[in-house]
Amino acid sequence: MAFLWIDVFQIRKKVIIKNLSLALPEKTSAQKVKISRQCMQNICRSFFDVIKIPTLTDQWIKKNVIFEGLENFHKANEEKKGILFLSLHLGSGDLAAAIISRDILLCHIITKRFKNLFLDSFWFALRGASKTQFINAHSKKNAFDILTALKKNQAVVFVLDQFMGKPYGIESDFFAVKTGTAYGLALFAKKTQSPVVCIYTYWSPNDKLHICFRERIDLSLFSSDNDETYKRNATNRFNLELEAIIRKHPEHWMWIHRRWKKFE
Repeated sequence: MAFLWIDVFQIRKKVIIKNLSLALPEKTSAQKVKISRQCMQNICRSFFDVIKIPTLTDQWIKKNVIFEGLENFHKANEEKKGILFLSLHLGSGDLAAAIISRDILLCHIITKRFKNLFLDSFWFALRGASKTQFINAHSKKNAFDILTALKKNQAVVFVLDQFMGKPYGIESDFFAVKTGTAYGLALFAKKTQSPVVCIYTYWSPNDKLHICFRERIDLSLFSSDNDETYKRNATNRFNLELEAIIRKHPEHWMWIHRRWKKFE
């Protein structure tokens, strides 16, 4: 599937190469083509990983999953304020969320829904076949749903690596380039004082799924900022966290997205 996408039909191949050139200019042309192929392989794989969710077992998880930095999660969870998970389209996020919801802490993912009711029902039935819950990004009551989940000491996942313009985005830096990023996570981090922990996944060469919890993000430097300045500074801090992960595992990120649109 990845070969057909990149080498035959070349769907958005120019977008991928342009994005790689912008974010990772030190890469050679050959390296960029290699990463683009690996990127599409992992995107295709993530689709099949979602299909795997309904059949998850303790045995499969024990055999195939490696947790990294789980102590960072436990330390943050000691506060009993719920957890704000910062994440991105890298690796197999839905599969990881299913495993975390099943065995560690119930996750609510903020996500868009499909307009096609059949497709929406089918896809979200697969994604939620474990215990994962979903908060509609465009629902009028999504703020209430987020606060309710945190009050129950559960986790809310903000996927922050896609472009977001006005009115829900704020001008920010991503790989030192001006663009727009959703400010929702910054807003709720200030309002609730719930810990923000970055999580991501990747598949290692030995076919193990690594679920990684980074250290809690320290936002105390921005505590005296007014709301608008806080949103910008905190969001830029989140973007730096995502950049570090993408640099470490570029072949797993979704380079196909037009991330660097002009903010307006």
